[in-house]
Amino acid sequence: MTVTVNIDSSRPVATLINVFTVAPERQQELIALLAHATETTMKHQPGFICANFHASQDGERVINYAQWESEEHYWAMRRDPGAQVHMDQAAMIATDVQPRLFRVRSTHARP
Repeated sequence: MTVTVNIDSSRPVATLINVFTVAPERQQELIALLAHATETTMKHQPGFICANFHASQDGERVINYAQWESEEHYWAMRRDPGAQVHMDQAAMIATDVQPRLFRVRSTHARP
């Protein structure tokens, strides 16, 4: 099932952009783990809006673009033991993990 989520700069949501560095032969494994974690745990957390996973064409990066209703919701998820299990598993597959929170300031789309 495909769900289209429009990025909206008028809402003060917390946007997570997490860059994972991964060996190319493990890129799909990491994406499968992140998708499973999202379906079983993350999307059931209070404040969850969406998660999207992007695979670099060279196989060395996975980007998780996710949104939460607020920073407080994001940090509550990080403290959740069930969510922590999945984050620990992802960190074992990736060679580097760089999560950062952002605010959407400007969006542009074709009419």
